[in-house]
Amino acid sequence: MPVPVTRPTRWIPTFILVLALSGRLAAQQAERYTVLGDDIAIYNLAGEVKVEAGGGPGIAAEVTRGGAEGAKIKVVRSELDGRQTLRFIYPSDRIQYSRLSSGSSTQLRVREDGTFGDDHDDDDRREEGRHVDIRGRGGVDAFADLRITVPSGKQLSVYLAVGKVSVTNVEGDLTVSAASAPVTTSNTRGELRIDVGSGEVRVTQSRGDLSVDTGSGAVAVSDVRGEDVSIKTGSGQVSASDLRSNQVSVETGSGDIQAGGMSAGQVQLETGSGAVTADLTGELWNLSVETGSGDITLKVPPTLGAEVDIETSSGDIETDFEVAVTRHARDHLTGRIGDGRGKIDIETGSGGIRLVKRTT
Repeated sequence: MPVPVTRPTRWIPTFILVLALSGRLAAQQAERYTVLGDDIAIYNLAGEVKVEAGGGPGIAAEVTRGGAEGAKIKVVRSELDGRQTLRFIYPSDRIQYSRLSSGSSTQLRVREDGTFGDDHDDDDRREEGRHVDIRGRGGVDAFADLRITVPSGKQLSVYLAVGKVSVTNVEGDLTVSAASAPVTTSNTRGELRIDVGSGEVRVTQSRGDLSVDTGSGAVAVSDVRGEDVSIKTGSGQVSASDLRSNQVSVETGSGDIQAGGMSAGQVQLETGSGAVTADLTGELWNLSVETGSGDITLKVPPTLGAEVDIETSSGDIETDFEVAVTRHARDHLTGRIGDGRGKIDIETGSGGIRLVKRTT
């Protein structure tokens, strides 16, 4: 009689498929690391970083790996140069970060311990490490997204090569350094330092000294209170509103400067090429405004008293104030407004200058 043939049942491949899917989901689950200490640095080459307020004894990082080879990223937690660190060490000098466009590329030096970007004042450290190339296509496909929670009073430095950074509700001194990434912050208390090679920066509700430095990208700040505010970009527009400080410095290599509701005793506004428009409130002791090319319009309190020096190589000079003139030419005006207790210097290479009384 014929021998019965046993056919493979369909549940075996289904079971294998379930195992494969379970393994993939497990690989995407977040890992959690806690770093104890008052001064902590986190280094990551690629990913999106969210920094938020949190409780607990230390700074906690929730890590979600991404990319086909994200599992190859090594995570190291140890002390370096007197502070605790959490470092993500990538397995190759060529990294693919698929969230970038195919033609995008960022190069930087990375040390063997996974650190980078913290060497701005040290020429020797700047030359340390290997060249790493991060691009939209080509290389090891790996990145790590981070959600970092920060207890009140900590000092945290975040170093990122590419991706983006957002910060909300953090109370403590914070440094964000990125090679190429937009950075947004909201409701921070403490000293805030942002250093970006390329990317837009937006800061709202900052309480404490503020420093923003970007090689290329627009900067927008609003609702800022701090003893010292410094904003610098190599190329990009700077806009500021509701800013109160003792000292404000804004500089852009190319781009307009727009400031509304700015109250500071000492103000310096400078652009290589672009218009400057500022509405200044409060008592003003020292004001310096300069543009290589562009109009300058300044609204200042009607109670202003200052020695003034206003110059334009090509353009008109207009003022609402009575000026006790010591020198007057078509392109240059010096004199005194009121009691002359302050100092105002305004200069444009090409453009008109207007010094206007605020009406409210």
